[in-house]
Amino acid sequence: MEEAISDQRETRQQEEAANNVQERRRKGGLITMPFIIANEAFEKVASYGLVTNMILYLMKDYHLGVAKGTNVLFFWTAATNFMPILGAFLSDSYLGRFLTIGLASFCSLLGMFLLWLTAMIPKVKPSPCNILTQSCESPTTAQMTLLISSFCFISIGAGGIRPCSIAFGADQLDRKDNPNNERVLESFFGWYYATSAIAVVIALTAIVYIQDHLGWKVGFGVPAILMVLSVLLFFIASPLYVKLKASSSLLTGFAQVAVVAYKNRKLALPPPNASWCYHRQKDSLFIVPTSKLRFMNKACLIRNPEQDIAPDGSALNPWSLCTIEQVEELKALIKVLPLWSTGIMMSINISQNSFPLLQASSMDRHVTSSFQIPAGSFGTFTIITLAAWVVLYDRVLIPVASKMKGKPVRLGVKLRMGIGLFLSCMGMVVSGLVENIRRRRAIREGYLNNGQAVLEMSAMWLVPQHCLNGLAEAFNAIAQTEFFYSEFPKSMSSIAASLFGLGMAVANLLASAIVSAVDDITSKGGKESWVSSNINKGRYDNYYWLLAIMSLVNLVYFLVCSWAYGPCVDRVTSVGDEGNDVKDEEEELLHLGNSRVGNEGNGLKKEESFS
Repeated sequence: MEEAISDQRETRQQEEAANNVQERRRKGGLITMPFIIANEAFEKVASYGLVTNMILYLMKDYHLGVAKGTNVLFFWTAATNFMPILGAFLSDSYLGRFLTIGLASFCSLLGMFLLWLTAMIPKVKPSPCNILTQSCESPTTAQMTLLISSFCFISIGAGGIRPCSIAFGADQLDRKDNPNNERVLESFFGWYYATSAIAVVIALTAIVYIQDHLGWKVGFGVPAILMVLSVLLFFIASPLYVKLKASSSLLTGFAQVAVVAYKNRKLALPPPNASWCYHRQKDSLFIVPTSKLRFMNKACLIRNPEQDIAPDGSALNPWSLCTIEQVEELKALIKVLPLWSTGIMMSINISQNSFPLLQASSMDRHVTSSFQIPAGSFGTFTIITLAAWVVLYDRVLIPVASKMKGKPVRLGVKLRMGIGLFLSCMGMVVSGLVENIRRRRAIREGYLNNGQAVLEMSAMWLVPQHCLNGLAEAFNAIAQTEFFYSEFPKSMSSIAASLFGLGMAVANLLASAIVSAVDDITSKGGKESWVSSNINKGRYDNYYWLLAIMSLVNLVYFLVCSWAYGPCVDRVTSVGDEGNDVKDEEEELLHLGNSRVGNEGNGLKKEESFS
């Protein structure tokens, strides 16, 4: 009887697999790529085009101080980085990728429409300041509610689109019967990241330029129109898509391990080699769970085989019995958390967008007599530096070093992580020095009480700090992503891709707390706050140097964590393809780009889904 039931289940599974193969052959393919990539690209242009100059909109139109406005943006960015984790969970477990992207696209469109309304309708924001009395109205609760609601919908949209778009695109191309399957997927990943990078550059240049020269009505209207195009393009191709059903999620598995381990907390562990006492998957590489974090081994402990195990060998109730693989996956995640936490400080540093924007606004940004770089576009130097270093590292430095030594050469992931943290610290030191010079010049020119004045000092002084931030991210963030992939089992590739985005979200919250603490402490006794709305009265240089000190302490913390972690797992790479020496790094940059450029919360790694 049991064998008959097992045979029936296997037959159903084979029929489902065959149906999936037939659907892939009828649908999907390269014809769907422009629609999927355009959906993601337009969303990135629209959302990043809104974030860059937003501090100016909050200060000038909503009359928020620089500290409060910066905190609002930190919380918004944190929400945008957290939401992809929720979006990935809903997509994997319940909705599927197509429905998740579709609903998220409408949410983004709604958020951008509401934000555009705040610029179009005068009643939904405070009245302009009285020039004679120098008094400004504070926004009402209703006005702030509308503004924050627009931010929330945009974050929800990003949380659904960014973690699912790349995986949904790969679903259309993954055909294992195609001998060129791997090459097609590699090409898709390259085009996907390239369009993401181009989208961000357009957002930091074209959209920012429109906002600076045509005002907020047009500046917010253009991203809303782009989002309309994003929605239309995605749904027009709906009949062509391969739409896979939702399956179980790793996050659910982690929760199951935690629940079952707690339920079984009073059970005694069997002898170390008692393999028959533990539940594992078929063809498992594990015989018994590892000895580290032994209390978690109770989650895969079989109490009663007749009540716990189904005829096909699976657990009857996954919330009462887990597999060894599930336990080891959670252990691997816990093990890397200390090293993961060291990257948060770097993320705090690179998330300081509002202060460099205010600095650039007070400096001479002219390239020619008739053209000046928009203040919000200086972040482009960070992206350009990041991309340029990756190309230089992969195409020049590594091949030359390998040729000189006569064997493959590559810097270790932990070494690159450490270099990135050091460069991030140097970036804050340079930021403090440049701001100190800028402030002293502003006082010399008599602008102490005029924070809106433009100095006769080139804004190009800000380029080195952006370049250092780009190098720091190129070293640390890419190495961090590679570290997670190499240390985790393949089944956890999605978690590896989401950890960097999660770190960015935590960094945004901590950055908000730091700004609030600095503002509260330094403004006591009627003193001018370090982060004053008047950039010339404030001491942004001291704030940068505080971050530099915190970065130095974090570097020491990294060295301790790196020593405690021990050696990394050796990375396995293929050697058959021409140009393979850069293949892995390009894939790592893809996943970094999704977090940095789009903060992908739960992307799809090639080795996971197409091995």
